[in-house]
Amino acid sequence: MGSGKSTVAREVARRLRFQYVDTGAMYRAIAVAAIRRGLSADDPAALAALARGITLTLEPRPDGSARVRVDGEDVTAALRDVEVNRIVARVARVPEVREALQALQRSLGGRGDVVMEGRDIGSVILPQARVKVFLTASIDVRAQRRQAELAAAGTPMPLEEVRRIIAEDDRIATTREVAPLRVAPGAVVIDSTTLTVDQIVDRIVDLVERARGL
Repeated sequence: MGSGKSTVAREVARRLRFQYVDTGAMYRAIAVAAIRRGLSADDPAALAALARGITLTLEPRPDGSARVRVDGEDVTAALRDVEVNRIVARVARVPEVREALQALQRSLGGRGDVVMEGRDIGSVILPQARVKVFLTASIDVRAQRRQAELAAAGTPMPLEEVRRIIAEDDRIATTREVAPLRVAPGAVVIDSTTLTVDQIVDRIVDLVERARGL
């Protein structure tokens, strides 16, 4: 969170005219549904049943983003709510939740010409992808970027709280039993700490064009 993944992925997809798929939005959609149903983020059985029982759809929009629906209801505006930010890492670490979403993610990725964003895409979902990028940044820069995103979305949060949530998300992601966060074999690591969005996008587009022999 905060290394610029979403902004970069959307722009890469736009430049290449590929479909953009944000798998993190899927986990956030489960978190939104859990909150609205009064489920605890610490009840894995209830979260697993929820993930298996709902219909999740992503509808591409002209700006490159996607409208996210749960059982037909548009939940896009709620994906970045403060409470969702606080529980999404706990939702995503439930093995059955991840398994429920992986089939959809692989189906979307299997169509080709897709920029898929997520923490386990290159290592678990699409290990055969021709171009895999691991985008990172220092935690301080990530916190500043995320705080700015939250403020722009109308949900401001103190910088230290943002930093704490990022650190906890990282801890959970790297130690979870299923699909722990790691650099996928063959992935290109890009540290975005001192780079602009355009510089990162240029590097990734160049990688893709080389892979396609252009």
